[in-house]
Amino acid sequence: MSGRHNIRDLISKKRWDEIYENENMLNLDRNIPKVVEIFSKCEIKKVLDLACGSGRHTLYLAKKGFEVYGIDISEEGIKTAKSLLHENNLHRNLIVGSIYERLPYRDNFFCGVISIRSLNHGTIEDIRKAIQEIERVLKPKGLVYVTVRKRISKEKRLPFKEIAPRTYIPLEGKEKGVTHYLFNKELLRKEFSNFRIHRLEIDYGPKEWEAYYCLLGELKIINGGDDDEI
Repeated sequence: MSGRHNIRDLISKKRWDEIYENENMLNLDRNIPKVVEIFSKCEIKKVLDLACGSGRHTLYLAKKGFEVYGIDISEEGIKTAKSLLHENNLHRNLIVGSIYERLPYRDNFFCGVISIRSLNHGTIEDIRKAIQEIERVLKPKGLVYVTVRKRISKEKRLPFKEIAPRTYIPLEGKEKGVTHYLFNKELLRKEFSNFRIHRLEIDYGPKEWEAYYCLLGELKIINGGDDDEI
């Protein structure tokens, strides 16, 4: 890990610890029940909640009978997630770690991966590493569901510092100091080129900054037969 990368991770960890220590972030992504229904129909059993935060989706999946694992850079988030699962007498497969490093799971370990409003909190180099790791830990034909923030105009953002193309760090607000990368649909398709994209749509919230791209994909079987998109 480079010194710059390590410093950025430390800043991000500190900020997310502050957020999870002071805020109740337990509102469920409104598409998760639909995703869970799809996972169930596809007989998905073992799921990774990548950047699980305080465990809102981990808990929901566990209650629905999935074997859920979670990883997040925030110790405060993991602590809250563990408490939620403990209160509900559910197994806790949770660890503290960066989603942009090698994940502590075996190859082909999971049938499904979710990553809600988190994957875009890194540089494109970070994100590509994370996607490679998703591909490594997923079984062939495993499903991934990812949401990333839709781009908003510079004029409507909080004060920010641009650090690379399509990449900035807010100087104010809840996510102050946290790296943001701005996707569009074409870039998502490019970076997830090893997946059949079943859905790629925009989920609009009441405010412009709450609009997110939602991607549901299936890991292709490379060198193993039909890998054309449906």
